[in-house]
Amino acid sequence: MIKNKHIKKIKVGLSLGDPNGVGLELILSIFQHKQYFKFFIPVLFAPIKIVQEQKKHFDFKTKLIKVTDSQLLIPGKLNVFDIKTKDIKLKFGEYSEKSGAIALLSLEASNDAIKKGKVDILVTAPINKKTIHSKKFHFKGHTDYFSNSFSGESLMFMVSKDLKIALITDHISIKEVSAIFSKKLLTKKIKQVLNSLKNDFGIKNAKLAILGLNPHSGENGLIGTEDELITKPVIRNYNNQEELVSGPFSADSFFGSENYKKFDAVLAIYHDQGLIPFKTLTFGKGVNYTAGLEIIRTSPDHGSAFDIAGKGIASSSSFESALMIGREIFNLRKHPKS
Repeated sequence: MIKNKHIKKIKVGLSLGDPNGVGLELILSIFQHKQYFKFFIPVLFAPIKIVQEQKKHFDFKTKLIKVTDSQLLIPGKLNVFDIKTKDIKLKFGEYSEKSGAIALLSLEASNDAIKKGKVDILVTAPINKKTIHSKKFHFKGHTDYFSNSFSGESLMFMVSKDLKIALITDHISIKEVSAIFSKKLLTKKIKQVLNSLKNDFGIKNAKLAILGLNPHSGENGLIGTEDELITKPVIRNYNNQEELVSGPFSADSFFGSENYKKFDAVLAIYHDQGLIPFKTLTFGKGVNYTAGLEIIRTSPDHGSAFDIAGKGIASSSSFESALMIGREIFNLRKHPKS
């Protein structure tokens, strides 16, 4: 049951993701249900033939309508902004340059729509980094792509009802992490998280936990010096400014002890340090939110899931959460809490 005090319908742009994955299945599944049309006027950027084929494959009852202008949308139906492509055959679960090319066309159309103000928020279905990579798409993922298109400093922020984890570094190798970790970078990311908690989630005077880079937060310099020389001085400086920033916490025990429940958000140093506990604790309900940009973009917490694509067993719960959290952020930006 969807509960939301704001009734205003917002225009949500939906990118297709890799059509050989589960993204389109989830979109079609969700918008079978009338309840979502109380909150959204959806527009999917995709070749309508592919949408119709998958609707038939899954025997969905989703009401579709083809539109040629993403500004002229019809309430109560899944609007499909038809993207012209060659007549190609796709196969669920297959790694294909053609499916990656279609995913990119959808992403570009979605990007253009929100840039021109034709949609209010974007929810992106999962791409496959292998199939979409090309001369035109040389990014490590959605976050870098949108960061390149819009003003602001992007921040990968994993969000659920009970846990929010932001990342200082995201899609880089482990060997690069300590090389770029600095007081300047940490300070910037702390500021970004606190701003997002206030502006996007309505949390003032937020309590933020910082994880240590090294095992046991460096054991006072015995296992690496970064936490002593970088993390602790930055945290002390924030505390001197009466900001509620704590740490560094040893990542191996922080989540198992449920210490994270004492904080509004957690700042992890690198990708797996944050994503492993987040997906373990919230998988299927979490959302990937690109904070720090002028636009609002969310995505489910999973990938294209080629292994289950086409089988009709993919869970839509994370995609549903991405829709509703995107909408909540939109409303909070429009109507900030006093």
